[in-house]
Amino acid sequence: MNNLLDYTLNELEEMVSPKFRAKQIFEWIYKKTVDTFDDMSSLPKQMREELSKIYHFNPLKCIKAEQSSDKSIKYLFEALDGSRIESVLLPMKEEQVDENGKISKHARYTICVSSQVGCRMGCSFCLTAKGGLKRNLTPGEIVGQILWIKKQNNIPYERRVNIVYMGMGEPLDNLENVSKAVKILQENDGLAIAPRRQTISTSGLSNQIKKLGDLNLGVLLAISLHAVTDELRTKLMPVNKAYNIQTVMQAVREFPVDMRKKVLFEYLVIKNVNDSIKDAKTLVKLLDGIRAKVNLIYFNPHEGSVYQRPDVKDMIKFQDYLSAKGVTCTIRQSKGLDISAACGQLKQRNENK
Repeated sequence: MNNLLDYTLNELEEMVSPKFRAKQIFEWIYKKTVDTFDDMSSLPKQMREELSKIYHFNPLKCIKAEQSSDKSIKYLFEALDGSRIESVLLPMKEEQVDENGKISKHARYTICVSSQVGCRMGCSFCLTAKGGLKRNLTPGEIVGQILWIKKQNNIPYERRVNIVYMGMGEPLDNLENVSKAVKILQENDGLAIAPRRQTISTSGLSNQIKKLGDLNLGVLLAISLHAVTDELRTKLMPVNKAYNIQTVMQAVREFPVDMRKKVLFEYLVIKNVNDSIKDAKTLVKLLDGIRAKVNLIYFNPHEGSVYQRPDVKDMIKFQDYLSAKGVTCTIRQSKGLDISAACGQLKQRNENK
């Protein structure tokens, strides 16, 4: 059976007749979040029966969820073929209520989604990499993570969420399906999540960064840098052998960026590995001429890792140096440390059991 979440509205219009039924189906799935074709009451009964024989729109089932004390939730999903992936709901701002009991500010959320089952990049600090790459996710399996999480948490249709492709897998290693997912998510008759609310993170596939730029999707770009010398980056991230720092930075300089936005550089800070002021100085030089924002990330320890979480004082020194040199720099506050929040941890723990 074919997954309806794999199709854009235009594609669906070519598949069903008359065309206006496609828009109705889209609204039933994405706006009204029904569970079955039988719930699509505006469609003729015969059409509902025929659709149910050919299509489905439930590509994933949640087999486990863990909620952190900081209210972030990690989900372990199982696809129809038994493959397992992870997604995370990150509450960014809580709902605020005024003295009259009315909502003055709505809650804000970010959803971190996977793009592959496993990963072949082989990063030494990443648990997902240990299992290698199993397969790419389809556009519908990517979209399905977001649809299910919004529905499960009663996030109203009109409440927009931010999407980050930073879960399991290398998004640009699955560029065709990821780019189609971006298009499906932005459909006004669907979830209507604008590309500017979608961030694609990559470990630095330079040629794919160029292809992504040529697609002109309007998404934000994030680079997983993690080291400022090729020697260290190759040790941490073997992909650097094929795409060294120079080629990555050149691809970033050529990437079309909205002048109101910046390219995000993710820098995973590992104790006594890449947390020195010398590293910070080199990073400033690398970013010269780029509209950049650096996100410092605490290494999240997992079983079997040889790396350690950095000291807070070293994180602050690193941030202060970058800020003093005019580089926008934030420290990402780790969420979900009590719920296996690092990529692949919940999946690995579940399989070990």
